[in-house]
Amino acid sequence: MEGIGKVDASGNEEFNCAFDSQCADDTEEDSGYLDVTVSELKHPPPQLSPMPEGLSSQQVVRRHILGSIIQSERSYLDSLKRILLEYKKPLMEAEPRILSLKKIQPIFYRLKEILQCHSMFQIALASRVAEWDNTEKIGDLFVASFSKSMVLDVYSDYVNNFTNAMALIKKACMSKPAFLEFLKKKQAASTDRITLYGLMVKPIQRFPQFILLLQDMLKNTPVGHQDRLPLQLALTELETLAEKLNEQKRLAEQLAEIQQLTRSVSDRNLSKQLNSDQKQLILSETLIETVYGEKGQVLKSKERKVFLLNDMLVCANINVKGPPDISSLVPIGPKYAVKWSAPLLQVQVVEVGQETPQRKDSIYQQSGSKRLSTTNSQGKLFLGPPRLYQDLQELQHDLSVVEEVTLLVGTLQGSYQNLNTTVGQDWCMALQRLIRIKEDEIQCANKCRLRLMVPGKPDKSGRPVSFTVVFSTPSPISKISWVNRLHLAKIALSEENLPGWVCVEDDEKTKPPFWCPLLACRLPRAMSVSSGTGCPPSHVCFLFVVSSTAQVASGGDDSHGQVEIFSLNRPTPRSVKSFSLGSPVLCLEYITEPSTDEELKTQTSEVPSKIGNTICVGLLDGNILVYGSVDTAAQCLLTFCNPEGCPVLCLKQSANFLFAGLSNGKVAVYNRKSGEGLWDPDSCRHVVIGCAPVLKLLQIDECVWASCANQVSVIEGSSLRTQSFEVHPDPMVSVTHMVRAGGGVWMAFSAGSSLRLFHTETLEHLQEINISTPSAYFSPGQKTVCVTSLLICQGLLWVGTAQGIIVTLPVPRLEGIPKITGKGMTSLNAHNGPVEFLIATSSILSQDFLKRDSAVEGGDSSSGAEDKEATDSSQESLQQVDGSPQVEAKSKGVLLQYHLRSTSQLPGKLLTARPEESSVSTQDSLAHTLEDGSIYELSDDPEVWVKGPGPSSKEAARREKVTSAAVISGGKGFRRLANSSSSSDSSENMLMVWQLPITV
Repeated sequence: MEGIGKVDASGNEEFNCAFDSQCADDTEEDSGYLDVTVSELKHPPPQLSPMPEGLSSQQVVRRHILGSIIQSERSYLDSLKRILLEYKKPLMEAEPRILSLKKIQPIFYRLKEILQCHSMFQIALASRVAEWDNTEKIGDLFVASFSKSMVLDVYSDYVNNFTNAMALIKKACMSKPAFLEFLKKKQAASTDRITLYGLMVKPIQRFPQFILLLQDMLKNTPVGHQDRLPLQLALTELETLAEKLNEQKRLAEQLAEIQQLTRSVSDRNLSKQLNSDQKQLILSETLIETVYGEKGQVLKSKERKVFLLNDMLVCANINVKGPPDISSLVPIGPKYAVKWSAPLLQVQVVEVGQETPQRKDSIYQQSGSKRLSTTNSQGKLFLGPPRLYQDLQELQHDLSVVEEVTLLVGTLQGSYQNLNTTVGQDWCMALQRLIRIKEDEIQCANKCRLRLMVPGKPDKSGRPVSFTVVFSTPSPISKISWVNRLHLAKIALSEENLPGWVCVEDDEKTKPPFWCPLLACRLPRAMSVSSGTGCPPSHVCFLFVVSSTAQVASGGDDSHGQVEIFSLNRPTPRSVKSFSLGSPVLCLEYITEPSTDEELKTQTSEVPSKIGNTICVGLLDGNILVYGSVDTAAQCLLTFCNPEGCPVLCLKQSANFLFAGLSNGKVAVYNRKSGEGLWDPDSCRHVVIGCAPVLKLLQIDECVWASCANQVSVIEGSSLRTQSFEVHPDPMVSVTHMVRAGGGVWMAFSAGSSLRLFHTETLEHLQEINISTPSAYFSPGQKTVCVTSLLICQGLLWVGTAQGIIVTLPVPRLEGIPKITGKGMTSLNAHNGPVEFLIATSSILSQDFLKRDSAVEGGDSSSGAEDKEATDSSQESLQQVDGSPQVEAKSKGVLLQYHLRSTSQLPGKLLTARPEESSVSTQDSLAHTLEDGSIYELSDDPEVWVKGPGPSSKEAARREKVTSAAVISGGKGFRRLANSSSSSDSSENMLMVWQLPITV
């Protein structure tokens, strides 16, 4: 290979991509890497040729994106070279020494190897760019360059060492004035004034930047293009790599945070707890603690660092942030002084306006106040924002009085100046405007303020003392994150989740991450559960579970079905309706109300009537029933039977068609009625798939996939043309389950424990995995695993087995191919019988609660108020399955929105207590540049990683979507794999609800 060898004597700019041999301490660690030099004369950087004529618009866009990739990579290489040439090399050659070699090497650890990887990538990129007009293919280059283990190794080493490198720089800045002066001069001499930290953070940002560019490239690559599959595979590789780096960086920084906190603790007992191997930092953030006076005014506010660990909450004062000249060069970690700590199970979230009943033998104290006070006779204590509710009640009372007075004034016989109905109506309108302002203030106060009830030390008489602390969070999403993580951390302390999952691939040594699904609750059912469906992401969630029950009557056998509807707007799913059907239920399908776009596509002359979302039920006797999804009265809107009279095994909606898979190997297709939202039984068309039953239907874009025996047929939209392909070599094996993620479909089969992955576009077989579980977890007599249910939810492939065991496997979340590259986790919470179904249901938080409003409380306005993680039953949905009682509190967000709408149409300009232009958070106003990017959530590290890619407003709104999800499994009984004594009655039917962390 060119470029490997001695340094070129011509003096060209070249770089050795390994550590100097003189560093004996690192020689063994670096022995796996070659010394590589790259000459820019032999390997010039990639350069696009002039654009040829006759290109399509997509080809033009793809060339522009390729140009961005070239420019971005060149800029990145320049940054790496700047670090090595302008910082490391002068420090190594300085006389007298500014820093010792033992400090220089760890600071710049693995940067040469990273430069080597990208120098090689640039050579390959230049070759591909030179032939771009002939091939137009780049995805495979990314796969070949960044799927190598060396790339992960060097980046992992760099990321794991990053926190240590920053600590060394920080210490050197404070102890070596010459080093601080060196950094200042280097920054001042650079044209862009970027700091050493700004340069060294770029390797951590690199792969997210690649992902954004390849996503754009994929969007502009038509289906059938030779670069489609390579681009999807490249996205998968980069996403997997970025996730691994993200996780390693998160663990390294959390370890550093705990160590710094431990060093700040004077209490030996607390220090011992923090040093425990069992301690896990879940979330830490700088919040503003605010103390209010009796009238709700802000008395004082101060920054605190709050640490949420797996079993305790710690609040610390921030004492020292370091001199300004140092912190401008490198982020300086603060020193902490612990203010208080509390067991997690004793910490309660208290929403604004919520009653805070206290025990009779307890004393209540506000944080920051020196005088103890007891609750008033009503059991309410108005502090800060809760005072707004009292003001609102007073205004509403005054409005009702003024309305009565206006009515009485209208009965006056005489005419009096300033005493007539017009004046009364003006008073009413003014009060309504004031009510609107107060409601707006309450909404704002609900978005960013976190109120916690924390146990304190008992008083002299031994009575327990509790106090409330009020924290202002940087954003509504931050507060939502805190409430959700606090609740999940409590669930994680339950017996079922200690532990809840094990990794069987490494003899259960891998500790499950915090965001593993947590078993939130179990619901015993009298009926035999067989299948279910949940609403897609929405603001109202119901769970529909069906069973088939056989009853023996005097006249003979009578089989019938039963449907049970659960509401998911409470901490535990609640059964709201149950009704019987004349035949066993075989399948359910949730049908969303047709959108305006779909209506226009069908070119119907009449607009369909709004019937809302519906549930379609397929029965054994061949009937299909349609129910309203929100009407708990369960009134049947439509009943029709397929012409064949065959059992309906599966249902699927695609556009304005309803597909029904039948037991005779056919698929019945129904259109919507013209001018209505319901299906037209007379429009039935049949598609012959095969001789075996059609067991599964899956919508893929404009097509529907139908499984029949060992084959799958792709049915095209309205034309109903089919294309079949074989998915298993054994004709006696049937496809029983299909789930889609990104550009792939995972399939399970009636026999064996294998899963197969197929490409949605080329139908190519891409991967096969075998679900294996230790024999110790099997029931006596069971030898093989058989898959009985399949689901993909939030980056996890859920697999339910005939043994009742549930396995999850990580899959990519983006538009790539959902290949499985990570280790699977086995749940220690299992059913006694087969896992009959796995369904996911989710709720999306209203965008209104994520908007950053300026608050109205003086100096406290910039940090906002208390969020709206959930509202009333029509809004909170699965935030309630997250389950916290505090989330179900009296926030009344939807009710307030209704009031706002009711007063917004009043004549005249609305009164306001806020300036016309609300101030925006600095983190929201950061400009996006090519080098911006992050692999962090906002809640992980808000001080550093708030600067994410910020493109269009549409994409920004999509990023701000907060989704809460749960997975529900159904089967016979419950058992703990690690503890046979905790098993339930094997004949008892059980639903298990698994809660997942919210996603932003």
